[in-house]
Amino acid sequence: MKAFDIPGLGRLELEHLVLDYNGTIARDGAVLPEAVERMTVLAQYLSVHVITADTFGSVRLQLQGLHCQVAVLAPGNQAEAKRNHIRSLGAQRCAAMGNGRNDRLMLAEAALGIAILGHEGMSVAAMTAADIVAANITDGLDLLLHPLRLTATLRE
Repeated sequence: MKAFDIPGLGRLELEHLVLDYNGTIARDGAVLPEAVERMTVLAQYLSVHVITADTFGSVRLQLQGLHCQVAVLAPGNQAEAKRNHIRSLGAQRCAAMGNGRNDRLMLAEAALGIAILGHEGMSVAAMTAADIVAANITDGLDLLLHPLRLTATLRE
C-alpha cells in the first residue's frame, strides 16, 4: 500500500494501480522500457493491473515476467468493463492511468485518475475525467514514486 496526504483533498490509501496498455504503457504494441522500470518499483507497494483491448495482440508476451495481472477485454462496452474492474478492486483504493476514450470511466471512478498524453495522444474525454494529466507515462508513474509531486498538483 502507498498512502498520500493531500491538503484539502485528504488521505489516499492506494493498494492497486490499474494501467491501460496501448497509448499508456506501450506504443504500437510494445511496452515502453521506462514504464517497466517504474512498474517494477511500484509493484513492491501496489498490486499492478494492466487492462486492455490488446489491439496489437502482444500484451501477454510483452509483459511476461513482469509482476502484474493482465486482463484482456472482449470487444464492446470496454469503458464499462474497465470501470467495473476498478469497482471490483475497490475504487477508493485504486489509482488508474489511461489515455483513451474507453479509459474515461475508470479514470473518473478511481480514487486517483491520471490521464497520460503519449504518442497516440489523449482523448478529451479521458482528460476531463482525470484528476491529473501527465505529459507521458514516465511522469505519470513518477507521481506515485514522488508523492510531493501529487501534493503540489492536487492541494487546495
